[in-house]
Amino acid sequence: MAFHIRDNRDEKRESNQMVFGIRAVIEAIDSGKEIESLFVQRGLSGSLFLELKSLLKEHNLGYQQVPIEKLNRITRKNHQGVIAIISPIVYHQIEDLLPTIYEKGEIPFLLMLDGVTDVRNMGAIARTAECAGVHAIIVPRKGSAEINPDAIKTSAGALYKIPVCRQDSLGKVGRYLIESGVQLVVSTEKTQDSIYDIDYTVPTCIIMGAEDVGVSDDLIRISDKLAKIPMFGEIASLNVSVSAAVVIYETIRQRSK
Repeated sequence: MAFHIRDNRDEKRESNQMVFGIRAVIEAIDSGKEIESLFVQRGLSGSLFLELKSLLKEHNLGYQQVPIEKLNRITRKNHQGVIAIISPIVYHQIEDLLPTIYEKGEIPFLLMLDGVTDVRNMGAIARTAECAGVHAIIVPRKGSAEINPDAIKTSAGALYKIPVCRQDSLGKVGRYLIESGVQLVVSTEKTQDSIYDIDYTVPTCIIMGAEDVGVSDDLIRISDKLAKIPMFGEIASLNVSVSAAVVIYETIRQRSK
């Protein structure tokens, strides 16, 4: 059994880089840095801020308008009303990854997370997915857990290894996957079909949703299969990271035959 030896580089990687000041944030975006989150003081104005807003629109980046007190809690330095958190990972695009999976002669095994916002769930899911050989995790640009030090630690470093694709529209990605020969399997209670009734030996993208609302109706409508995890206890619900592990390893069981 192989063991991962942590070194100082791992410790440094688990700290999100903070950039503050309008010009510094503009330069970070121009240099191609991945912005994990962006906080802007309410009521901020001026020509330099307009330049930043134009750049954000160009790169399809959103931001949160917050009171200055929140910014001051993040840093006491001269933030000029703008603080950006740089992602510790580099995001990918599924349109770039999928062709390379096929070119290698491998059967695509993808995981899509719709509305999973808890960073520890994100980390736990990524750890399972990486161990199981999932090719990539797909998340929405908005409404997804941040990839921050908590997520990295919970994943045991898996988020550094498994490609994470941050996409503008999961519906658009779903249709692209279908056109590319990948079946969409939604894990949901809104069906009588069991996860054990599905054939996962073909190219597959498993879709998991938030624990409170599940997978969006838009994704359910375009999916190929709906499947539920059999429940026999009184609680009849699982944490999303556990649910993901159950479905992922049913896929592994079938593909290992």
